[in-house]
Amino acid sequence: MSGETDINTLLRSMTPKLNEGDYVFCTIDTLANIDVKETISVFKEAEEGWTVILAKDLADHLNLSYSYVAAWITLTIHSSLEAVGLTAAFSNALAEEGISCNVVAAFYHDHIFVAKKDAERAMEALKRLSDQ
Repeated sequence: MSGETDINTLLRSMTPKLNEGDYVFCTIDTLANIDVKETISVFKEAEEGWTVILAKDLADHLNLSYSYVAAWITLTIHSSLEAVGLTAAFSNALAEEGISCNVVAAFYHDHIFVAKKDAERAMEALKRLSDQ
């Protein structure tokens, strides 16, 4: 299953879901002390080490430092990795509201991390975009 590529279908059917909890981005030198199964995402930076996205409670338990507490929104439509314009459309809609977003495109869904304080406004902006 390759996912949806039509931008109109993607926008109309993206159905954003606000996941419960607080999430943080941390940078670490090694994954030795991290159970990858407990992370949301792991990315190897070219020179700076590993970026991990995980629940804030877990980061606190592991004494990891962070400077950004995020809400996690999942677009529940199965979007193709080859789809054109979806990221631009929702990031522009959020930018118009003054909301920064950090995006992870996984195989099935796009995941958007916004500042916790902006979560409800982001959901409203995404729903408006979907209704257009």
